[in-house]
Amino acid sequence: MQKIPEGRVGVKYCVVILDGASGWPVAKLGGKTTLQAAATPHLDELAASGMLGMAATVPQGFEPSSSAACTSILGYDPVADYVGRGAIEAASMGIELGPDDVALRLNLVTIADGRMASYAAGHIQTEESQALVASLAETLDDDVFRLFPGIAYRHILVVRGHSELLDVAYTPPHDISGKRIDRFVPRGGGADLLLEYMERAKPILRANGVNRCRIAEGELPVTDVWPFWPGVTPQAMQPFAAKYGASAAMTSGVDLLGGLAVLFGIERLAIPGVTDGADNDYAAQAEGALAALDYHDVVVIHVEAPDEEGHAGSWEGKVEAIEAIDREVVARVREYAASTTMRILAMPDHPTPVEIKTHVGEAVPFVLAGPGISPNGSEEYDEEAARETGVLVDPGYRMMDLLLGRQP
Repeated sequence: MQKIPEGRVGVKYCVVILDGASGWPVAKLGGKTTLQAAATPHLDELAASGMLGMAATVPQGFEPSSSAACTSILGYDPVADYVGRGAIEAASMGIELGPDDVALRLNLVTIADGRMASYAAGHIQTEESQALVASLAETLDDDVFRLFPGIAYRHILVVRGHSELLDVAYTPPHDISGKRIDRFVPRGGGADLLLEYMERAKPILRANGVNRCRIAEGELPVTDVWPFWPGVTPQAMQPFAAKYGASAAMTSGVDLLGGLAVLFGIERLAIPGVTDGADNDYAAQAEGALAALDYHDVVVIHVEAPDEEGHAGSWEGKVEAIEAIDREVVARVREYAASTTMRILAMPDHPTPVEIKTHVGEAVPFVLAGPGISPNGSEEYDEEAARETGVLVDPGYRMMDLLLGRQP
C-alpha cells in the first residue's frame, strides 16, 4: 500500500458514510451493482484524483451490522472496543444503564400468517410509534422491564437483573423479511422472559387506536415487538480527540451513530430535516456538517437511506439514494474542499444486497482524496474498480489513520 504523508496543520477532514450502499450485481440492472448503476460524477471525480481501494470494516466472525462497521470507520476496533448495540443506542437516547441492566433494541414489527411481513411495521412514523410505545410502557413497565421510545420503529427495552439475556440467541428482524419467524424468535437460556414479554405486548397493540387508524388507512398495523442486539454499560472509551489529536462532529438520522458519537466524545450535530430515509434533507445535512468545520477538524456525514432501501429490496430506491448523496452531499463537500485544504473519505459501512435484504460482512469500496493522496489509476467509484486496485485495508479501523495521515 502506498505511504500516505502525515496530516498537516490546518487540514480539515470529511467522512461520508453511504450506509449499505455497496452490494451484489443485480440482474435487472444488467448485472451491475447499485453503485455501478448509479450516476455518481462527484464520487467518480474523487476516485480519479484520489486513492481507491477496499476496506474490511467487519471483523471475521462478527455480525455484519452497522455497529461493528461504523465503529471501524470511526477508527475504533470493534473487537477490543466492543459495545453491544442496545447499549450504544441507549447512550444515544440518554438512557443511563445500571450495573445489572441489559439494554436491547426493540423493533415494532408486523407479523402476518407467522411470517415477518415488515421489520419496521411499514416504516411507521415516529409520532404513531411513540404513542404505541407509551401504551406498552404504561402496562408492561415494572421493576424488571422499562421501555423507552426512540425514532420510527426503533426503541430500547431495558431489562434489570437478567444478565443471562446476553447469552440468548437473537435474530434481527430485517434478516428474516418474508420468512416464518418460528426458528428466529429469541432462544436459549433466559429467552422465556422475553418471549413472555412479546406475548403480553400483542393484545395491547391490537387494542390501540393508532393501529385501528392504520388499518383503516390501508397501512400495516404493528402486531408485535421484537427484541434483539443486547448490550450492557460500556467501559470508559478513549475520546476521539485524545486518540487522534483532532476534534470531531457527526450528523446522522439514526440512534446507533448518535450513540457511537456519545461513547467516543464526538459532537452530535442537530440538523433539522435529517432522517433515516428517502425524505432526508441531504442538502441541509451536508451544509450543517460543513459549517461545523469552523470549530472542528473532522466531520462525519452518515446517510442511512441506501441501507433502508436495501432492506426493502428496492434497487430503484437504493440507486436514487446513492445518486442523492452524490448530488447533494458529495458535491457540496467537494465545493467546500476547493476553497480550503481538505481530505475526503467516502465509503459504505457494509454491503446491503437488495437480493437478500440484509447486511453481509464483505469488504467495501472506499475513496480517499485530498492533499498528499496520489491517484492509483481508477476513474470510477464502485466495487469492481476498487477491487481492481489491489488495495485492501484490513483491519478496517485503520481507515481513520489513513485519512488523518497517521502511521498506525
